[in-house]
Amino acid sequence: MALWGGRFSTGTAKVVADFTESISYDKRLYKYDIMGSKAHSAMLAASGIIPKETAGKIAVELDKIGERIEKGDFTFTPELEDIHMHIESELIKVLGDEGARVHTARSRNDQVNLDVRLYLRDEITHIVEGIKELQKSLVDRAAADADAIMPGFTHLQHAQPVLFAHHLLAYVEMFDRDAGRMIDCRRRLNMLPLGAGALAGTTLPINREMVCELLGFDFVSRNSMDTVADRDFMCELLSALAIFTMHISRFSEDLILWSSQEFGFIELGDAFCTGSSLMPQKKNPDIAEISRGKTGRVYGDLIALLTICKGLPLTYNRDLQEDKEPVFDAIDTVKMILQVFPPMVGSMELRRERMLSAASDPALMATDVAEKLVELGVPFRHAHHRVGAFVKWCKENGKALDQTTLAEMQITIPEANEGFLKLFSAHDSVKAREVTGGTGPENVRRQLEYWQEELS
Repeated sequence: MALWGGRFSTGTAKVVADFTESISYDKRLYKYDIMGSKAHSAMLAASGIIPKETAGKIAVELDKIGERIEKGDFTFTPELEDIHMHIESELIKVLGDEGARVHTARSRNDQVNLDVRLYLRDEITHIVEGIKELQKSLVDRAAADADAIMPGFTHLQHAQPVLFAHHLLAYVEMFDRDAGRMIDCRRRLNMLPLGAGALAGTTLPINREMVCELLGFDFVSRNSMDTVADRDFMCELLSALAIFTMHISRFSEDLILWSSQEFGFIELGDAFCTGSSLMPQKKNPDIAEISRGKTGRVYGDLIALLTICKGLPLTYNRDLQEDKEPVFDAIDTVKMILQVFPPMVGSMELRRERMLSAASDPALMATDVAEKLVELGVPFRHAHHRVGAFVKWCKENGKALDQTTLAEMQITIPEANEGFLKLFSAHDSVKAREVTGGTGPENVRRQLEYWQEELS
């Protein structure tokens, strides 16, 4: 009979046990369940609810159970449903009535909430560390080719020359926001739920503040009903992970495009590509493509949890057992991405001449011409129209923008002077953009120094 089966006259059908079990995936919470039970039993003893000797025996046996699980010397069965029941059953098997005291003044409702918060607290720390390593790899790659110039894109059309380093640092900024969101989520979830009981607290004189301190939480939950029903912190983390993978997907798309024959800007290391089973010449950027695909998977995890929670009345409902698999899946997916991306970034080889050639199309400096007119006092909208007319004239007459004479340029840009003929250098265009946040070499150098210090 299950530990909760006193009210029942028959056992659970095997098909029901198999359908309702969660041990197949929540066993990864074992060390957090043990951690919470040790703190809880210590508090029960300090509050005079159970004998101190009993709490001591419970703590010793919990450590032994943890060691057995670590070594793989522990049997998990669907009949015991979840990690909580497995550990408690083992305590009772060894300690008898003394082990049965561990569940005093708590419910699996607040217990699982505790375990997941402890687990996510650690996992967020690991993920943030992984994001920092990814940022470092991007900064190192950017610093190694700080002067490389490439075309920047809008609408996937060549737009203006930019430094390759500037492009990579854009992703450093995105990933920094991702880390910030996860740190912020960690701060919010670092709340002690234990003591909320099934939904209404307990009549026993427990000391929740003591458990809060023992487990390193920042504060104690204020409303027991909200506590056992709350999965906001899981939804929030999945949202942050989904945004992170969206950024990974965008970066992957850049890598895929850059490594194509049409672009030819980079080549990824052989260790991070695969070949074709049919075409011997192929070198495919599969890591980037799979990561782009896994983004949809993490989106699905977020939508799954939001859907699970959307119609639940207060307080706890068994639907919430389905909360953990999406979270575990998203975390595992993101951690795999974070393992493979930093070395892949480090494996990139730049085709600098190809990048510079693409960035040297004089049409990419059209805005520079318009802004030179602004310096002469021409309103920008008038300048924009004149340069647009110049581009049109060049196209109709089969001339590149930098191949016209001054007289030809003055047909549509009467204010032009000899200096305008020198505005078609990609290097000069980049150097002219030293505004804060721009792609100018000095600004990019300062940004590299900032990130090198920030991530050191």
